[in-house]
Amino acid sequence: MLNKRVNIESVLIKEKRQNGTTDYAYALNHILEKDSASRERISNNLSIESTSKTNNAFNIDLLDTDKIYHLSDIKKICIDYRLRFLNSDFFKGEIPAEAIAKIKKLEEAHDIELKGFKIIAPSKLFKLDDKDDPLLFAPIGNDYYYLLHHWGKDLHPLRKIAMWPFKNIINLTLLVVTLSYLVALLVPDGLFSKNSSTAQFFIIFFFIFKCSAAIVIFYGFALGKNFNHAIWNSKYFNA
Repeated sequence: MLNKRVNIESVLIKEKRQNGTTDYAYALNHILEKDSASRERISNNLSIESTSKTNNAFNIDLLDTDKIYHLSDIKKICIDYRLRFLNSDFFKGEIPAEAIAKIKKLEEAHDIELKGFKIIAPSKLFKLDDKDDPLLFAPIGNDYYYLLHHWGKDLHPLRKIAMWPFKNIINLTLLVVTLSYLVALLVPDGLFSKNSSTAQFFIIFFFIFKCSAAIVIFYGFALGKNFNHAIWNSKYFNA
């Protein structure tokens, strides 16, 4: 019988029985159940409304310092790019499995349960009380936050420039004045009179400026829009 081939699977089964390790299925099932329960708990913590300020007791020595951000840095980015920084329970998008896995790994390393999650994202990705690029944070304390995960597509490279007028009223006024001036330059000479003059140009300019300003003001009030610094951490749609 020397020429009989050896079935490795049969040998492994025999070895397992001899060693009394026949409860692999139970052990594996226990591990999977524990992992599933852990992931479900994390998902619940991400979706539960946070009513009070929460700080997580991280072991600072185990944290990546490049991922620690102060609230002032977060605020500046939100204002520059017209983003919101809100509790994760307002987020209406799906938290990726990779983010939950990172939270689980961090909890195990620091022996804590993470709570009080925050997310940076455009307004459209939040469920706001008045009915592209999220970043998930966990609070450390003293207005410091730890970046847990970043997913989705990057922001458009021109978003900062496009949102510049909405930073404050001065920027918006400068934009309206500049556009009004450029439009006034496009008006043909002698359109309203035979002889063009500087006075005529400025009359046309102020007329265009007043019309543009009226449209901007109406748009702002009608849709309840506000400047970036007023909405970056507001949970209200009309803010």
